[in-house]
Amino acid sequence: MNRTPYFVADVMSSPVVAVDEGAPFKEIAETMARWKVSALPVLDEERVVVGVVSAADLLPKEEFRDSVPSRMEQVHRLADLTKAGATTAAELMSSPAITVRGEAPLAQAARKMAVDRVKRLPVVDAAGRLQGVVSRSDLLKVFLRPDEDLAAEVRREVVHRLFPDAGETVRVRVDNGVVVLSGNLSDTRLVPLAERLVRAVAGVVDVQWRVSGDSRTRAGQPPGAEEPQTPPS
Repeated sequence: MNRTPYFVADVMSSPVVAVDEGAPFKEIAETMARWKVSALPVLDEERVVVGVVSAADLLPKEEFRDSVPSRMEQVHRLADLTKAGATTAAELMSSPAITVRGEAPLAQAARKMAVDRVKRLPVVDAAGRLQGVVSRSDLLKVFLRPDEDLAAEVRREVVHRLFPDAGETVRVRVDNGVVVLSGNLSDTRLVPLAERLVRAVAGVVDVQWRVSGDSRTRAGQPPGAEEPQTPPS
């Protein structure tokens, strides 16, 4: 079923600003301020993403600038104390980088962000080279599709394929991303499958079924035929 493709590459931001492993602390801070970003991919000599440096990685430098860490902080905040003394991107970055491929579906990127608790992901090619960056807000772009486009795709890719004999008896309406299917079917056994397929259409918020029909129709039995009676024992 050829639904409209919505992959990471469709919504990512590109080109994207990045820094090299040897970028000094001040250059990182200046780059974040200039481009109004809170995180930067870190690249090696081959332009492969090897890590990500964020504003949170820079903050320990200020936090511990004029204070002596307590023994408790030395034990429980060793990573932050290490970053407080760091001077380059390679020393500051989180590594290995959590990345996603451009051909990955949006759902995969969303799951990665949720599981790894990150707000954005560098997008890389098969060799790990930077292609772009995808953020949480980028993933929501799919829900900006017009209702008319959603309705046309649901009719074409779901209703007409699963219920080719339904004609105009199944009507499709979309309101703010919510798909409403109404009408009558002679056989409703495929409704659960149809619902899953409609929900898989990029940009669909919810599905409501108002379709009536006969759910007892079996292979080889015409709609409306009576069920065979079990003889009394």
